[in-house]
Amino acid sequence: MTMAIESHTSLRQLLRYGLVGAAVNLCGYLLFLLMTWLGMEAKAAMTVLYVAGATVGFWGNRNWTFGHRGSIAGPALKYFGAHAGGYLVDFAMLAVFVDRFHFSYRVVQAVAMVVVAGFLFLMFKYLVFPRSDLATRSHS
Repeated sequence: MTMAIESHTSLRQLLRYGLVGAAVNLCGYLLFLLMTWLGMEAKAAMTVLYVAGATVGFWGNRNWTFGHRGSIAGPALKYFGAHAGGYLVDFAMLAVFVDRFHFSYRVVQAVAMVVVAGFLFLMFKYLVFPRSDLATRSHS
């Protein structure tokens, strides 16, 4: 595969990932603000919404972002493993910056969403839906 084609594919994947992520995370963040406003603790609200968002995101990222058409079991296991790592990063950021340094949980969660999104894109592209199954992907 030439460098130009790989670059185009990566850019298309990044844009699609951004659209899926923006939709899921915007809804999730608004629900996060609502849940915390109603009295739920920030890390508990993040946990509930993280699981829901990861589940919805699997289908969007598998089918549309990376065009994966192979087996579901292996990628799903890797996908949720990657999300376990992303969850730990998110939780740690809240625990450190909110609980220890008393930053606003609203700001910390917004920043954590961006940090985790970057981490997850790399995991999805190179581990969960790697280029090696390119022949099974849609080129639309």
